[in-house]
Amino acid sequence: MAAEQVRQDMIANDLANTQTAGYKPDRAVQTDFSEVLLSNRQDGSAVGPVGQGPAITDRYTDLGPEPIHDTDHPLDMAIQGEGYFAVRTPQGVRYTRDGEFTAAADGTLADAQGNAVLSPTGQPIRVGAGGVVDPSAVGVFAVDDPVKAGDDLFTGTQRGTARGVVRTSALEASGVDAAKAMVDMIKSLRSYESGQKVIQTIDTTLGKAAGTVGSIR
Repeated sequence: MAAEQVRQDMIANDLANTQTAGYKPDRAVQTDFSEVLLSNRQDGSAVGPVGQGPAITDRYTDLGPEPIHDTDHPLDMAIQGEGYFAVRTPQGVRYTRDGEFTAAADGTLADAQGNAVLSPTGQPIRVGAGGVVDPSAVGVFAVDDPVKAGDDLFTGTQRGTARGVVRTSALEASGVDAAKAMVDMIKSLRSYESGQKVIQTIDTTLGKAAGTVGSIR
């Protein structure tokens, strides 16, 4: 049940971001604990194994590229290939594949949270006349060990520029397949409910055993 709770939280977060540009879904690796071999306490003969249940042994983010679709907004941008946009946040520089940008009040390019989008030299980018930006003015950075930091942002170690190319009036799709995520959610919920029924059955059995033992003369 604990393992399925973790999985449901991950799937719920993915479903909430089915329309978030450049969103990367999370994955969980679930394996079984080792089995315990039961034996007869009197003669030592083997009775059989009993499993201790599954556990989440690893979590990772699927960082694979997603299809790019055209939009009518000139400040929408997508990276074709590898790399991340860099934005300056109050917590420092963060990285993202979400290129749904806007023009800030001071005339610079900003993300949905108002963070300044950075150029290849790490400087804010001015939005030109007509509300357009030269795609070559937008930095595309290679990032080692990216880790989610909320708001579709990543932390990581920058190691120079990446080979990805910026496309304007385009956005990278979310990496979430809504239909598959819903099926996974239902499967996880059924596994969770099965665990609940097992616990209820054990509780009922223990209650009957205690009552029977108490009635023996």
